[in-house]
Amino acid sequence: MTPRRLLAAGSFAMLVATIAPTTILAAVPGHTDAKHYANCTALNKVYPHGVGRPGAKDHVSGSSRKVTNFYVSLALYQANSGSDRDKDGIACEKL
Repeated sequence: MTPRRLLAAGSFAMLVATIAPTTILAAVPGHTDAKHYANCTALNKVYPHGVGRPGAKDHVSGSSRKVTNFYVSLALYQANSGSDRDKDGIACEKL
């Protein structure tokens, strides 16, 4: 943080601090540096049923069962969204 200064506005006072952008991102709840995996084989070693964004539902055809036990993380999904072949919001899903 850089030096702080006190700004007075009427009967209110406001404390202003200049913070580096990386400090702000680290302070945001749920923000992480999500890992990008090279392919689904690598991702499924850590997340066996895939990763999905919040609210995602598996799209299936025929008699296939829907995957419901995938790991939910927006940041992790966004880092690996290129592996979401059917664009249903779940990357590398499998039963």
